Amino acid sequence: MLTAYLSFDGNAEEAFNFYKSTFDGEFTSFQRFGDTAHGDHMPEADKKKIMHVTLKGPHGVLLMGNDHLAFMGPFKTGNNFSFSLHPDNEDLAEKLFTGLSAGGTVTMPLEKVFWGAYFGMFVDKFGIQWMVNHEYK
Repeated sequence: MLTAYLSFDGNAEEAFNFYKSTFDGEFTSFQRFGDTAHGDHMPEADKKKIMHVTLKGPHGVLLMGNDHLAFMGPFKTGNNFSFSLHPDNEDLAEKLFTGLSAGGTVTMPLEKVFWGAYFGMFVDKFGIQWMVNHEYK
C-alpha cells in the first residue's frame, strides 16, 4: 500500500479533524508525542502535538500525518509530506528501503520501533521523502 503522509506546523489535529468531517472518516490511530516513551523529556507544548494520526474514510481514502517538531529540521511548505509504503513482510520492507534509498540520504535506518513495526525513513536521490512501515500483526 502507498499512502500520503502529511506533516503540519503544529496544527495537525485541526487539519485532521477538518479532513475527518469532510471525508466522513474515522481515526484508526491517534497518538500524541507526550504518550511516547520519551514524552516525559519533551517541552509541555510538544507533548500535546500529534506524533501519528491515521484517518480512514469511505471510497479508499487513507491519510496519515503528524505535527512537525524542531528536531525534525526546519518546517517548510513543500517538504511537509512523504510517501509511506506499507509492505506485508520484512523482506519486502528491506528490498523497498534499500532500493529506493540508493543514492539518497537515510534519515532513520530501518529498524524495529516501539509501535510494533519495522520502520525507516529516507530521502531518495531525487529529493522525495519516503517512509517504509511494515506492521507486525
